[in-house]
This record gives sequence, C-alpha cells and structure tokens, in this order.
Amino acid sequence: MPAVAVAVTDGMLPYELSTAIEIFGSDLTHIVDPWYDFSLCGSGPVNVGRFGLEPDHGLGHLAHADTVIVPSWADTDRDPPADLIAAVRAAHEAGTRAASLCTGAFVLGAAGLLDGRRATTHWAHTAELARRHPAATVDPDVLYIDNGDVLTSAGKAAAMDLCLHLVRLDHGAANANKIARRLVIPPHRDGGQAQFIATPLPEPGHHPLRDLIPWALERLDQPLTVEDLARQAGMSSRHLARHFKHLTGTTPLHWLHTQRIRRAQELLETTNATVDTVAAATGMGTATTLRRHFHRSVGVSPDTYRRTFRT
Repeated sequence: MPAVAVAVTDGMLPYELSTAIEIFGSDLTHIVDPWYDFSLCGSGPVNVGRFGLEPDHGLGHLAHADTVIVPSWADTDRDPPADLIAAVRAAHEAGTRAASLCTGAFVLGAAGLLDGRRATTHWAHTAELARRHPAATVDPDVLYIDNGDVLTSAGKAAAMDLCLHLVRLDHGAANANKIARRLVIPPHRDGGQAQFIATPLPEPGHHPLRDLIPWALERLDQPLTVEDLARQAGMSSRHLARHFKHLTGTTPLHWLHTQRIRRAQELLETTNATVDTVAAATGMGTATTLRRHFHRSVGVSPDTYRRTFRT
C-alpha cells in the first residue's frame, strides 16, 4: 500500500489541501484495493483558512511516506517555516517523492529540491519563483511538471491534474479515469496555463493610447498593421511602440495578436460560430491560420478550447 503524507502548517490554503485529501485521503478501495495509506503531518495543530486541523503525525513522519505533498503556501513573500523546510528536505533525501501544489513550490524551492530541475507554480507567481530560485528552470505555461522524484503543479485546478497524474503513475490510467469520472472532471486536460491567463489592457485614464485602444478593438476583423495604428494615433511607429511598451509591456503587433486570440476565445465560449467564422471575425483570415496561432498561444486547438470552456 503506497503511503502519501501531506505536510501541513499554518498559512496554507484550503483548496489545494482539500484536493489532496479528497483524492488520497478518501476511501476509494471500491476502485483500487488497497488504496493509499494517508496521513497529515505537522508540528502541531494547524489553522488553514477558517479550518483547524489536528495532524496525524509530526513532520518527521514525512520521511516514512512514499510521496510527500506540499499544498499551496498562502504568503509567498514570507519564508516557509524552517522545520517544514527541513522535514521536506530530509524526506526527499530519504527517497520520498515530493510533489507541490500551486505555491507549495516555494517550499520545495526553499528545501533546495528545485535546483537544476524544471518547475512551475501558479502563473501569477512564476516570476517570483524564478527570481528566488535561479537554479531552477521555471515554466509558466504548463499545468504540471514531473521530474520523477520532484513534481510541481500550477494553481488551483491544476493541483487536481497533478494528483490524478500521481494516481495514474501508481495505479494505472484506467483507475485514474474512474476517479476522474467520480469527481466529474476530465482525466487529463490538454494545454497549459496560457488558456487561463486574462489578457492585460491598459488602465482607463488620460494616456496617449486612450482613444486608439477601443478603436483597434472594434476593428479586430480588419487587417490592421502597426502603421495603421500609428496613423490613427497620430504618431510615428517608433513613438507608438514606446507608448505600447510602457502601457502594456509589449509591442503593438504582439498586443494586437493577443487581442485577436482573446476575441477568438470569447466567440468560442459564447457562440456557435464555426472556426472559419471566428477566424474571419478576428482578422485571422482562415481556419487553418486561426488554429495554428491559437494552438501556439493558448496551448490547445479552438475545438478543444470550446469543449472545455463553453458556457
């Protein structure tokens, strides 16, 4: 019977913790028998949001598990507790597989487990994870990463993806699919975090692009160029590029492309329009062109995106 231990301490978030408990701590022997030997490990009573937990064992018990799971760490500006870091490091040195959910990656990083490895976390925190742990290769676009003995997931629902992946490794795809069906979720999701990241727009205000932005958004079906944007804004292309960089953090062409992709996402979510129609409405021209750019930007095809996000 494989043993899974979840490391718990004050300051963790309840969603990812409950995800681990739901999958590994539930009695699923009607699907796989034996299931997991599950335990919560902490240095004492723990407050997780509005919930109070009594761990089954101390943190030293992590080293006796086959897999240690570190849930999301709420305050990434604060260092995780030293005893938690030491216990996770000791467990991994003893041969335990370590997996983090969302910002639990900061705990693995503090324990030195991400050095020389690929890792991910919630897209909003990937830059900080990379800054704090430069020896790691942080990928902001994936749902989870499996390095064999160290695994990391992106935020929230991606924690469920990683937990199901662990079940798939331990008990096979068929049993992981049965559990996914029980949870009413897909057993495997395509693509990465790009499909969940909101597209940034400049804040409303008296900036030089305040009239150009809405003008361009109303004409995404047209073959706009940087020169068209500059002419409408009444400035040179170079001057336009400087303002775009300052306000949006990117180039006019890349911003325009991103808005076309976002408009395609909206149409796929809210209409029955064919991919050809969506391509025309977003200035992509043909379905082939839309599919190529959409997959490159979002990580999945337009059809897959529609099946996942259709409201």
